[in-house]
Amino acid sequence: MAGLWVGASALFTAGRRGRRWPQAQMRSAALWTLKLVPRYSRQHLVVSRSLCSAGYESNEKTFDKILVANRGEIACRVVKTCKKMGIKTVAIHSDVDASSVHVKMADEAVCVGPAPTSKSYLNMDAIMEAIKKTGAQAVHPGYGFLSENKEFAKCLAAEDVIFIGPDTHAIQAMGDKIESKLLAKNAKVNTIPGFDGVVKDADEAVRIAREIGYPVMIKASAGGGGKGMRIAWDDEETRDGFRFSSQEAASSFGDDRLLIEKFIDNPRHIEVQVLGDKHGNALWLNERECSIQRRNQKVVEEAPSIFLDSETRRAMGEQAVALAKAVNYSSAGTVEFLVDSKKNFYFLEMNTRLQVEHPVTECITGLDLVQEMIRVAKGYPLRHKQADIPINGWAVECRVYAEDPYKSFGLPSVGRLSQYQEPIHLPGLITYGSDRTEALKRMEDALDNYVIRGVTHNIALLREVIINSRFIEGDINTKFLSDVYPDGFKGHQLTENERNQLLAIASSLFVASQLRAQHFQEDENSRVPLVKPQVANWELSVKLHDEVHTVIASNSGPTFSVEVDGSKLNVTSVWNLASPLLSVNVDGTQRTIQCLSREASGNMSIQFLGTVYKVRILTKLASELNTFMLEKAAEDTSSILRSPMPGVVVAVSVKPGDLVAEGQEICVIEAMKMQNSMTAGKTGKVKLVHCKAGDTVGEGDLLVELE
Repeated sequence: MAGLWVGASALFTAGRRGRRWPQAQMRSAALWTLKLVPRYSRQHLVVSRSLCSAGYESNEKTFDKILVANRGEIACRVVKTCKKMGIKTVAIHSDVDASSVHVKMADEAVCVGPAPTSKSYLNMDAIMEAIKKTGAQAVHPGYGFLSENKEFAKCLAAEDVIFIGPDTHAIQAMGDKIESKLLAKNAKVNTIPGFDGVVKDADEAVRIAREIGYPVMIKASAGGGGKGMRIAWDDEETRDGFRFSSQEAASSFGDDRLLIEKFIDNPRHIEVQVLGDKHGNALWLNERECSIQRRNQKVVEEAPSIFLDSETRRAMGEQAVALAKAVNYSSAGTVEFLVDSKKNFYFLEMNTRLQVEHPVTECITGLDLVQEMIRVAKGYPLRHKQADIPINGWAVECRVYAEDPYKSFGLPSVGRLSQYQEPIHLPGLITYGSDRTEALKRMEDALDNYVIRGVTHNIALLREVIINSRFIEGDINTKFLSDVYPDGFKGHQLTENERNQLLAIASSLFVASQLRAQHFQEDENSRVPLVKPQVANWELSVKLHDEVHTVIASNSGPTFSVEVDGSKLNVTSVWNLASPLLSVNVDGTQRTIQCLSREASGNMSIQFLGTVYKVRILTKLASELNTFMLEKAAEDTSSILRSPMPGVVVAVSVKPGDLVAEGQEICVIEAMKMQNSMTAGKTGKVKLVHCKAGDTVGEGDLLVELE
């Protein structure tokens, strides 16, 4: 699977290795809060292993031209398969996305509006006009945007344009969680106990929750993606959950209807890929393990699941197919289940589209799902029987989000993307292996070699997850992150040996940069180097966290001999200081590191084992002089509330003069269509309120002051 996914709201694809983005594109990346997704064309295929459906039969006529109603990675993904099938493609784009990779890959491109998605990628009138203008015979919606919009499918049908997806009945039936649950019951699919109607208000929500028994899950009837979902353990949380979920549902889906069902504590989230045609045939293409989540949104996925045995896998697959047949499903779709520790499984929802994580299924089955969707849309029957569907190897996907993992496992981050380099130089499919161990090791290497500069990302968290002993053993559930990191994610915790390796690498980098600087002296009147040339041993003082370490370094060619607090290490590299990646050998152990910044003051930021560490390296003399420098006093934050993320203020609950208690809600900020309650850090009186409903705020903006 091309499983390095960066982002949050809209998809963004960076195409070429090491490319620096034009200013307009970097601005749009910041507005999207990024999803950087390595292109399918570069990371999904293994040279030595062809897909069993990759060989397209040229005499099997489908469409002459397909319009792809999406952008970013999924648009590139669809275009690639269309090219393989000899189908011309039309890309749509907003005015700021005119130079995006998916636009360049397609045969034609049409601008459908300005940057806001509501005026471009969700603008059905403009997209329909693009279809008429280009003569496209069919539309592939990708995922997100209009992929599950039944009105869009109806508009296409009215113009005799084929929607590459299920029919409007299936979209409507499965898109409504209340209706889909009733259909699942009738199809003999296991369902979670709960209230099957629409919850009218907070009082009714409390009554229903009491009848079901706490804990309960309150969730939007429409939509998905973890939005409009809250877990409630008591009456107060039920009332708050009803309020926030209904607001999020209305904002995200234009539908504030909610349902309530029993919350299955500590479950796994396992989904089954299904594929149906217009002739009554349907297959299940094995499962995907999606239990590593934050805020009910997936972070790491893999196929197959380490937890399922063949009997449970078959039972889940057969129930998924039964549900698909109940609505005459004819395309690729996903049936999601919650699975408890005893392998009891319960229907959660069905997504009537291609999933972000679909390539992990392609890796282990050899099927090109986009190709199958196109064939089915044209009316061809499925080419495979259930017995033909294999499980070959293992595949893993990591969603690389533009988020700060140190804040609630990932609050949105914005910025200007200054450098982006995909790990495409690694052999084969970087997250596919003959077994789980190999797939995870390739993912570990890929994360180390992924360069993203200008925005904060969650690579540190992803890398820690896939090397965690519980994860490796398969002991996971949807609460994995909060269980493993009860006090929040703190980054990789260095062992003594790893700490010494980091200090040795940092010291070697420092000396290498000083040696390089000496080569730029032109004459005796040029600038004076920090140290005299021809120094045999460099005596350094290196600060990491709050500890200062004594380091002595010397070099012989590309190898540095480094002594860290008495421990001796040999560090070898080509020391290309202009490269964003450095492959370093420390006493026989190969490490890939990224030097994110080096300052004249000795401050250095290094990404090592996925986590960014800040070190300060000074010569012995500079360290002695530094003791006379005053430290900047830290800001007292006990009486102020700052925004932890960029977003929009939805509501402000206080005014100057109000008395507030510790933990009381001060305001609500919406980011990525998720509403976040900001609370008081202490009891006090409100002095000033610096925001109002509707304001756009940035990370760190002052919201409220207490006396």
